[in-house]
Order: sequence, then structure tokens, then C-alpha cells
Amino acid sequence: MISGAVGVVDFPTLGHLGDEWITQHCRVPDGFTRGKPFQKADWQFWCTANRYRVREDAVFVPPEDVGPDSPPVLNQAFVYRQTMIVGPQKTGKGPNSASDTAYEAAGPSVFAGWAKKNDVYDCALNGCDCGWYFEYEPGEPMGMRHPSPLIQLTATSEDQVDNIYRPLRGMISLGPLKNMLAVREGFIRVLGLSGLDDLDRIDRVTSQARSKLGNPISDAEQDEVGLYTKSNGLIEVAETQRRGAAGMGGRTHATTNAWDPTADSYAQHVYESGSDDIFVFYRNPDLEPTLRGPDGRPLSFSIKANRRRIFEFVYEGSWWVNLDSIEAEAAELMKKDPAQAERFFGNRLVQGGGAWLPEGLWAAAYAGK
Repeated sequence: MISGAVGVVDFPTLGHLGDEWITQHCRVPDGFTRGKPFQKADWQFWCTANRYRVREDAVFVPPEDVGPDSPPVLNQAFVYRQTMIVGPQKTGKGPNSASDTAYEAAGPSVFAGWAKKNDVYDCALNGCDCGWYFEYEPGEPMGMRHPSPLIQLTATSEDQVDNIYRPLRGMISLGPLKNMLAVREGFIRVLGLSGLDDLDRIDRVTSQARSKLGNPISDAEQDEVGLYTKSNGLIEVAETQRRGAAGMGGRTHATTNAWDPTADSYAQHVYESGSDDIFVFYRNPDLEPTLRGPDGRPLSFSIKANRRRIFEFVYEGSWWVNLDSIEAEAAELMKKDPAQAERFFGNRLVQGGGAWLPEGLWAAAYAGK
């Protein structure tokens, strides 16, 4: 499924549970609201709701009944085995991934059956003394903690991984997450489970440090997958993680700026796959009818007034973003690399050198043609 707008959550999902758990446990890592509860913007919640969308026919196997004839449900409970968010710089992709990582590591992110009257999720019974609990609606999907989370944060470099790792560390140090997650040297330990060195942890993986690849992981958060190419080896990394997740009943989740279509990136592969079990959120301004000129072509990014209209569309809901600052950065970058400026800030699929792809190509991809 490819989504270009925020829709109505009228399907079963662990997203409501996850959203409230994140607000209770995660803290804003920096800025003037540092230390306050982390609250997702509407588009972030829409992505979380779809990430945790539960199949209506999902059947829960209680842990005590798991065996050769009744394997755990895990990823098969969810509609989507992969998700990808395509968004401009500074729109909040990194902190959003950090909060979802915390939920995967220490929150009720595993499907645990369908609620009956008076069913609740209680933190006191799940390794956290913050006092929070969640009252389910009858028939709502319930969640439980993963028994052995092994999560990988992936990017092209250590600096790139910090897009997720740095806000995650802040979220841990500033609130009740420190009851369940502990920052160690180079990784994060999930507390209260096995305590084994190679389990119950959040690791960083880059193109230079791949020693953890091949592990059967429960989750991978892949940052800036528009930069994952065959030449730098990161397409292979992403595909290896996908196989490792499948072996453990896990899933993979990606974020990226709009990519250069000539680079043949992993982001492009995911987007073009057309698979029904992949969810992609992408506000593509070139597919928005109100952002076309009288000739029917996408608005020129070289005109300041047009850029403002595009920014208002692609940054909608990210209230912390100052569009005047975005304009200043985009205008400066336009002098050196206009194609990169359009990708980074305009969320457009533009080739190196600034050439648009043939008219209608990506609209056809949206329609599954």
C-alpha cells in the first residue's frame, strides 16, 4: 500500500496502544520541549497505526502453547511485513523511528489476542514501575512484550545511525524508559530478560561494521535507504536483515529522503515492488493536483513562492519545523545542487542534474501499473 495522505484509522491495530505507550515512556530528546512526553504528529501516528495493523483473522498462540505444532504468530499477525517513510529533512523521521524502536524493545509490540471486557495492559506486570496501564476496548487487538528482542539500527555511517540512536538515548535518559533500557558502550541493553550478551539488545550496523549481520533479528530500523546501493553494499545489508527478520518472525522498517532515481537504491526497490504487504508513506508533491501549474506540469522549484507551497504540503503536521528556515537552507543549496535541494526539502524524485522523470511515471507506480 502506498499512502500519500493521513487517513482514518478504522482497522484493527496496536497503533493506539503503541502511541499511548510511547507518549507515557518516551521523552522529547532535545529543543525547548526537551524532557516532555513525546507525542507523535498526525502523520507519524498514521504510519504507526499501519505499521501495527493487525490481520482481522489473526489467531493468538499463548506462550505456554507454543511448540512444533503451534508456532508463535509474531509477524504473521500484521498486514505489513515492511514499511517505509519517505519525507523531507527535519520532518521528524529519526525521532519517530527512535520511539518505535523503544516500543519494539520494551513495549507491547507483539500481538497477544483480542480483548474482552475489562482487559488491560499493565506496566507493573511488564518490568516498568511507572504506574501506567491501558484499557482495551472489547474486540481490540492486545499487545505483549517481545520475549527476546534483537534490534538493529542501520545506516551508511555512524553519523547517519545517530539520526535514530541519538534521540533514542535521550528518550531513555529523560524518562521511565531507563527502567527497561540501558545505554552501554556501543549498544543498548534491554533489561529484565535473559541478560545474555548476544540477545535482548539494540545494535548499530553500518556499511563498515557488519559483524552482526545474519543474526535472526526481531526488528531493523533502516535509515536513509535512498543511499543504499549495490556499490556500497547496503542493498545486500538490507536484504540480509530482511531475511534475518523473517527467520525470527520480525519485520524491517525504513526511512529516507526522496531518492535519486538514477542510483537504483534500496528505497526505489521497495517503492517499486508493488507488494500488498509493504506500506509506504510518501507525500509526493508532483502527484498533488494543487501543486501543478496551468500547463499541468509540477511547479518549478526554482521559484520561491512555489517552494513555499511545496513545503507547506510536505511538512504538514510537523509543527516544530520553521518553513522560513527550510527556505533559507533550500535556497542556499539551490545555488550548488538544485537536484539535491528538491530531494532533501521538496520531497521530489529528481535525477542528479535536476531533470524530472518522464511525466506520469510515478503516478503510474502509485496506481500499481
